[in-house]
Amino acid sequence: MKIENLDFREAINFLAARAGLTVPEDRKNSEYAQRKTRIYEINRLAANFFYKNLLKGTDKRGLQYFAQRKLSPQTVKKYGLGFAPDSYNTLYNNLKENGYKDDEIIDSWLCSRSEKNGKIYDIFRNRVMFPIIDLRGNVIGFGGRVLDDSKPKYLNTSKTPVFDKGNNLFSMNFAKNSPEKRIILAEGYMDVISINQAGFENVVATLGTAITAEQARLLSHYVNEVIIAYDSDAAGQTATQKAINHFSNVGINTRIIRLEGAKDPDEYIKKFGAAKFRMLLDSSSDANNFMLNKCELGLDLSTQQGQVEFLNRASKVLAKIESPLEREVYISRTVKKCDISADVLKSHIENEIKKSQRLEKKLEWKNIKSASVIPDAVNPMAAKLPKECKAEETIICWLMKHPENCLEISQKAPAHLFVTDFNKRIYECLIRKMTEYNSFTISMLSEEFSTEEVGRITGIEAKKRDVDINENVFADCIDILQNYHNTPHAVNGENLSDNDLIALFENKRKRK
Repeated sequence: MKIENLDFREAINFLAARAGLTVPEDRKNSEYAQRKTRIYEINRLAANFFYKNLLKGTDKRGLQYFAQRKLSPQTVKKYGLGFAPDSYNTLYNNLKENGYKDDEIIDSWLCSRSEKNGKIYDIFRNRVMFPIIDLRGNVIGFGGRVLDDSKPKYLNTSKTPVFDKGNNLFSMNFAKNSPEKRIILAEGYMDVISINQAGFENVVATLGTAITAEQARLLSHYVNEVIIAYDSDAAGQTATQKAINHFSNVGINTRIIRLEGAKDPDEYIKKFGAAKFRMLLDSSSDANNFMLNKCELGLDLSTQQGQVEFLNRASKVLAKIESPLEREVYISRTVKKCDISADVLKSHIENEIKKSQRLEKKLEWKNIKSASVIPDAVNPMAAKLPKECKAEETIICWLMKHPENCLEISQKAPAHLFVTDFNKRIYECLIRKMTEYNSFTISMLSEEFSTEEVGRITGIEAKKRDVDINENVFADCIDILQNYHNTPHAVNGENLSDNDLIALFENKRKRK
């Protein structure tokens, strides 16, 4: 679900299709799933509209732009590149003619409604267009670049039911099929397309933002090494540092290429060719060397002050290297630049490591304290009623193990016994589905529960899968819930009957 950006039901269908299996359809499809399907269709039609307009439209500026960037017709076709006409609502009219409603078109973020006159207009106008395609081949969004000095230079699809720029990567649909064991991370659409055209299928780019933790996690499922090929300007270097941290967190080895004689990979390939670019990739330096070299920027290492500042910066970098053997190698290289004892630098690094560990422990304790205060977002009543919640979950698992006995189970443990609202919702839904359908699967719950809630339900089932639940355990759980209802709980008298209140006051009076 996370990797492919799918809801629960879509993930089931995706895996089933990959395995050659058929998933039984529910009687009524989820409204949200239908909405996503319609947006996929709209995006596909829009991509086709932009592509045809690029090739056959009267305005040839889009074609001229791609020709100037030395893209071949085969590359234009491969990426489905297009051109959005300089028109108020040509795309909107095209989509309406194909039977799509205004709210669906606006949901796709291809058109918007004017606040001034209420009319719907095209968002992408007078731009070359780059369709963004997911791992399953669906067009999920677009990037558009202006051909003049208008702002913004690049405009990307905002968040929609099918698209989140922080969870997807441009050209990942091609890169995932590359036999290479590494992926090149470039900075923009044109860099990716130029690198791909030069024969490197294993290249991707983020979608107008710095690399995110989700994107790093996505790449970690395919490769264990990423080569960062960002622009050599200040913005590119800053983005490189952020990317290194994210890749380190998911266990990806990071290398950096130095673009000498060109501002970006696109320009480098045009000037020096694909063979030279491959040599550049093969000779790329690892991230630690890159970070250590950056420690020297702006310093004069011939002065004591410059050396002290360099060693302070370098110590912070070296302290983050987990492998003692690897750290030792970089320490040896570093001390040579300042002609100091390795033991002195090691001592300083040890202090940095201890300082970092203390900060981590403080943060961990802070998170623990926060977790004890913040309620469970899915089942907020569980923290206050742990015993009852556990009993409810056991009854739910007993029901899922014996759906054929759902009527008998529901009579012995009626839904009104349940204490927590979330578990009660699950139980009632299970009874209803099991009564209605001959065969039951958890995927049937995706219509009535959110992704997080279905994940929790799956977790409940998995947690108790190997637990020996029998008739006696089931009966004990019913007793726990009945005892809760038979015991006064509200100190302030809420939800108590008159008799309960009298008994409560009598008990207090006797204690006095």
